[in-house]
Amino acid sequence: MRTALVQMRSGLDPAANARDVERCVRDAAKQGASLVATPEMTLVVDKRPRRLFETLPVGEPEAVARFEALARELGIHLLIGSVAVVLNAEPGQRQAANRSILFGPNGRIAHYDKVHLFDVDLPTGESWKESSTYAPGAEAVIAHAGEAVLGLSICYDLRFPALYRRLARSGANVLCVPAAFTVPTGQAHWEVLLRARAIETGSFVLAPAQGGEHEDGRVTYGHSLVVDPWGTVIARKEDDEPGLLFADLDLSRVGDTRARIPALQLETAPILRTYKA
Repeated sequence: MRTALVQMRSGLDPAANARDVERCVRDAAKQGASLVATPEMTLVVDKRPRRLFETLPVGEPEAVARFEALARELGIHLLIGSVAVVLNAEPGQRQAANRSILFGPNGRIAHYDKVHLFDVDLPTGESWKESSTYAPGAEAVIAHAGEAVLGLSICYDLRFPALYRRLARSGANVLCVPAAFTVPTGQAHWEVLLRARAIETGSFVLAPAQGGEHEDGRVTYGHSLVVDPWGTVIARKEDDEPGLLFADLDLSRVGDTRARIPALQLETAPILRTYKA
């Protein structure tokens, strides 16, 4: 199964970003990709929530229908890593969902709203409170894309391995982690966490990323990766620059790897005892 990851540097103009996506997806399809995935915040990267709510309409952005039509036209599966979906634009009640959406040759298949929100104060002085803008999702989601069974997640979800074990035990053989990682956390943890999730579940991992300095001043890590079920990086973007990353997935390797290391089948929940001196 030939896959393509779209590494982006999304700006503040949703229409311009949508055009970039369409160009990249068409290029990927021409080169044989049957599954194409974009990063988190495909349509807008904006660290100012007020401007975000002024830019986007209530409900899913218009580009979502455009992406569905593109998948139909090209006969591919297209995972839009995430878009901001405004749920309420009233002052004082503003809230959005960080939503990943999967389309196929016959139209829309599924969507997933990010469960784990990124609230953190970094030593660099950066502060992010995603929960001030976004409502957390409440459902884990798997979806079929040809021979692949995708387990959907977004960025900060990567730090919560229980989600991925649940997805894999429910049938997912490809875990999708579209992201917009900060540079300090990306340098320290991006690759090792992606490889860990692959090893723990015996799954392929697809991780398309945002990269570089964005129009709003935010800087993201890039370095999109594809990891095989053994934890080996089989495709790597070596920089932050926008572009395509291709990988051919032999999905039979998932069953072979899980048979060699049957951790998902042998997992138990032992009783915890605590002793005091």
